[in-house]
Amino acid sequence: MVRLNEDEKMVNLIREGLKQTGGYCPCRMERTPENKCMCKEFREQIADPEFEGYCHCMLYYKDKK
Repeated sequence: MVRLNEDEKMVNLIREGLKQTGGYCPCRMERTPENKCMCKEFREQIADPEFEGYCHCMLYYKDKK
């Protein structure tokens, strides 16, 4: 299960960054298709049933369940 970070302040900050970058991860310098939110790195991580944790920018969290 993937959910938003529970820290509402963090979510708002990241969403504002996404608006400013046109949907690219505000934590990444390169504006490539791989860095468009939800980034390729996190999509690959959530495909792994053993992965549990946050995406790079900490907007999303994946539970192992």
